[in-house]
Amino acid sequence: MDGISKAELDRLEAREMVKSGAPLRPRDAATLILLDRKGDDVLVLMGRRHMKHAFMPGKFVFPGGRTDPADSRIKVADELHPDEQDKLRAGTGRVSIARARAIALSAIRETYEEAGLLIGRRSPFSTTKADWQGFAEHGVAPTLGCLRFIARAVTPPGRVRRFDTRFLSAWRSDVAVELPEGGPTNELEELVWLPLADAMQADIPAITQSVLGDLRQRLATDPGLEPGGEVPFYRMFAQRFRRDIL
Repeated sequence: MDGISKAELDRLEAREMVKSGAPLRPRDAATLILLDRKGDDVLVLMGRRHMKHAFMPGKFVFPGGRTDPADSRIKVADELHPDEQDKLRAGTGRVSIARARAIALSAIRETYEEAGLLIGRRSPFSTTKADWQGFAEHGVAPTLGCLRFIARAVTPPGRVRRFDTRFLSAWRSDVAVELPEGGPTNELEELVWLPLADAMQADIPAITQSVLGDLRQRLATDPGLEPGGEVPFYRMFAQRFRRDIL
């Protein structure tokens, strides 16, 4: 595994999260790794979480958050690539097509809410869902075909919050509208585009460092991120840390 050893990952994750005695079922979540090219560098968009947040205060993270099952009913300009849909449904737990779709759409919604970036196509779009009104106001129909599944990680048991997070990626060219004032939630104090190597040295969660290492390796042999690529799956199993491939 590129980027960080198992022992270091365990040590850092233990430090980052306060343990809780109550068993918690991980909730679906999604995050978007937005990429851009500048010369020979690949840049990644990251934002710093407010220090007032109980979960990972002050850390640089990708835009993302919890999945809303209602996201599965949002109309899109194009659907997930079949290979990406299959990957999202693979691994532990039953993942229906609707659930996979909701996970993917939540990454797009959270990127708008936290970063003011609307991924989609310029096209008339309407919805009754309050969280998607920004797309309707700016005439952007969300797109899923551009998304690539990069990694999956389940928060270890015993943490104060647990998420089953899917890391998806898209390119800056897939953004139809960039709002200069940022997203409506103001959850991130600053947004920066960092070269991958610099992003791995920033104040980021340990799992984020591992995912960036995986992404750097994949880009070395698959610079266009073709559909259906290997997806690392990080989790605890039988009290041991595992990295499987979906």
